Amino acid sequence: MTGRIPILDVEPVVACGRYPAKAVAGESFTVSATVFREGHGSVNADVVLCDPTGREHDPLRMRPGAPGTDRWHAEVTPDVEGAWTFLVQGWGDPVATWEHAASIKVPAGMDVELMFAEGALLLDRAVRQLPAAQPGERRLLESTAAALRDRGRPPAARLAVALAPELADVLHHHPVRDFVTRSHPAPLLVERERALFSAWYEFFPRSAGAVAATTATTASVTGPGPAPPRSGTFATAADRLPTIADMGFDVVYLPPIHPIGRAFRKGPNNALAAGVDDPGSPWAIGSAEGGHDAVHPDLGTLADFDAFVRRAGEYGLEVALDLALQVSPDHPWVREHPEWFTVRADGSIAYAENPPKKYQDIYPLDFDADPEGIYAEVLRILRHWMSHGVRIFRVDNPHTKPVDFWHRLLGEVRRSDPDVIFLAEAFTRPAMMHHLAQIGFQQSYTYFTWRNDKPGLEAYLSELAGDSAAYMRPNFFVNTPDILHAYLQYGGPAAFKIRAVLAALLSPSWGVYSGYELFEHVAVRPGSEEYLDSEKFQYRPRDYDAALRAGRSLAPYLTRLNELRQAHPALRWLRNLRFHRIDNDEMIAFSKRRTLPDGGEDVVLAVVNLDPHGAREATVSLDLAALGLSPGETFAAHDELSGQTFRWGEHNYVRLDPAVEAAHVLTLRRWSP
Repeated sequence: MTGRIPILDVEPVVACGRYPAKAVAGESFTVSATVFREGHGSVNADVVLCDPTGREHDPLRMRPGAPGTDRWHAEVTPDVEGAWTFLVQGWGDPVATWEHAASIKVPAGMDVELMFAEGALLLDRAVRQLPAAQPGERRLLESTAAALRDRGRPPAARLAVALAPELADVLHHHPVRDFVTRSHPAPLLVERERALFSAWYEFFPRSAGAVAATTATTASVTGPGPAPPRSGTFATAADRLPTIADMGFDVVYLPPIHPIGRAFRKGPNNALAAGVDDPGSPWAIGSAEGGHDAVHPDLGTLADFDAFVRRAGEYGLEVALDLALQVSPDHPWVREHPEWFTVRADGSIAYAENPPKKYQDIYPLDFDADPEGIYAEVLRILRHWMSHGVRIFRVDNPHTKPVDFWHRLLGEVRRSDPDVIFLAEAFTRPAMMHHLAQIGFQQSYTYFTWRNDKPGLEAYLSELAGDSAAYMRPNFFVNTPDILHAYLQYGGPAAFKIRAVLAALLSPSWGVYSGYELFEHVAVRPGSEEYLDSEKFQYRPRDYDAALRAGRSLAPYLTRLNELRQAHPALRWLRNLRFHRIDNDEMIAFSKRRTLPDGGEDVVLAVVNLDPHGAREATVSLDLAALGLSPGETFAAHDELSGQTFRWGEHNYVRLDPAVEAAHVLTLRRWSP
């Protein structure tokens, strides 16, 4: 039923309020609504936040939007984690209605004394509702009411007193409200900052410290021959943690660490036949040594994993584990719960497929066969790893499992452990990606890898930073073990820098898969996005230090980007992204701006050449208001990458040569000669 004051289209509301909008503690976002009333009476609106304790905060006044739209807006900033609600209340504003009428009638000599009498009565109402602890405001209201009743003063002087700015300020904070109408409360989930802001580094522990097969002959039980490869362990992998932390990453993501099946084990480059020493794909989970709650014996023991997590914490790193709900034919579940799998007409268990790809070494689960049994087991596995210090999970292919399963599971974990974060690895249709975010996934993989031109980037980021930012938090991985885009295959080192700067600055969360800093770019075949000698199927020991010494490492550049992300609060948010006009489609310009608690502002402006093969030049035309600057104002633009400082204004010439540097990352300050 419509209330006395209609309130429509409150935002952000997700799926008509079925799911909560999302924020993190300290993040500001806009609440908006359409609020209007009948006739010519003035209307106003507030936002009311209710925190997790059930306490309603003081109403926050909304501001009107574009004239004629009846749209109202307010910036809100929830400050603690937990389940909040917010609502919009609309109300008739009798003081504003009177001011409008008096400003017309009194100068025209119409109903002058009647208008002043009505205005004085409104101020009397304001006095009666004023808190007792406001004596100064009380005196101002009472003296103004007396002035309105003073027939000995000229009408113009009496009206001027009623319209004085100091009185308007008091009435703004202590308004007289008629017909207060409230919208339905909308849910709001406020989570820890890492749900929005994080820098991920993905690596395979088995390759860290691994020794590859060599051509040297060694003595062995089988006689002379090549030395078999040897897996890295949690202990050797832990030796990588200081370097990862020094690069500024805060999340270390490990692909599955569980025992790997032998049946149908894949060889190098996804070959159907595996050698005796081939390790197989970590996503083919389960063997005689255990399943999803076990660790691969080559990596060490559960105690060794605990030590790895502790050491990561010493460097300020969180460990994220892969949650892949699939099994190898050797997994204990196949024997203990055969009903959890799909049996085909020939009696075989269906293996995973993504035509034309086939994964004969993996059985997917049938979530409809025993939903309660599967749910209980998955929840047990999650709680097992949570008890060992894991608070972040990267979920493999969640779009191939029932959505109601995730809604229930993530909701139950959130109720008991609200700090746990789930990243959805769902490269699928938009509706599914968005719905997974709505039902509880804190972060989402995106189409960023395939957005490499300016129109694609601007359109996609406008979507992500727009309405969908109320529930979907993108994580911009520049590469994954499965995705090596042609842009990186053929763009040279400049392409790696360009994609890194875009990912790190456009999105609050981003990530790299190891080997990115070494410019690994060779695909298994032309037209493929898969790596040659993919680490999914074999050990890939790397000499990062040698590459760094030789100047063939992107690590210093990644470090600088993460330093900028830590230094600039504006880069921790998504909804504050703004694009600026630049007259070259091979270049892109964008900014982020954030007001700081001390009243200052942090502004970062980036201009990027998207062409890794050659220099580009353009004029960038800035929206100065979006940068917090006045029309015609010039400012100092300091490039945080090159160290140069430029004097810029609304229109600026830019030339970027990727052979030198493909981007300006500029911080702004007032120009002082």
